[in-house]
Amino acid sequence: MSFLDKLTEKSWEPAGAVAAATAAAGPASRHAAQKTALGIFLVIISVVFLLFFLTFITHSQYPGFEALAGEPWMPFSNTSQLWLNTLFLGLSSAALHAALVGARRGMANFTILAMVAAVFFAIQFVLAQLWLWRDLTAMGYGLAENPANSYFYLLTAVHGLHLLGGLVVLFRATLLLWQGQGLERIQASLSLCATYWHYLLGLWLVLFALMASSPETYQTIAALCGLEG
Repeated sequence: MSFLDKLTEKSWEPAGAVAAATAAAGPASRHAAQKTALGIFLVIISVVFLLFFLTFITHSQYPGFEALAGEPWMPFSNTSQLWLNTLFLGLSSAALHAALVGARRGMANFTILAMVAAVFFAIQFVLAQLWLWRDLTAMGYGLAENPANSYFYLLTAVHGLHLLGGLVVLFRATLLLWQGQGLERIQASLSLCATYWHYLLGLWLVLFALMASSPETYQTIAALCGLEG
């Protein structure tokens, strides 16, 4: 019996009744606990990125900060590469949603293909991010050249690490299904992965909007938040 089980044990109930109730509600209660844990984790991630955003806006109001967009010669004045990355992550999220729908309908082959597609597009997103880092460095926008550069590398690296962590879980679920495990075994994990992927897509869109904004936009946000230098 786990520590959590001991804490929630009802000592006044017969042992047999407790065991029967646990066996009956086991999978459902585990999924509920995992869903709650994921919700808490997403709240923590949101708070961390919110703090990053606030410090980013604050730094944007001080001398030495050069936005990566706004002027024609700035790298993110042309957002085509960012849109390509967004496309990869969007396709991965859509494929994962399709896999969840397929699992709920008992379509094993379709679910496997959709999960493989989700993994493929997620990896393409990570590779595209690395390619973008390389291009920025080649253009002279290195990590320590400018606070805006540093924040771009920091924010996209933290986002990418969270995506890689999700890929480990998704790859494991894909492998289990490929080995012939039933859809009911991976459906709960697939549902949590889909929620996590949709969240990461939404977070990426916020990062996209932040990095592709002009200095005037930063000034407006800083004024609204009371963060003017």
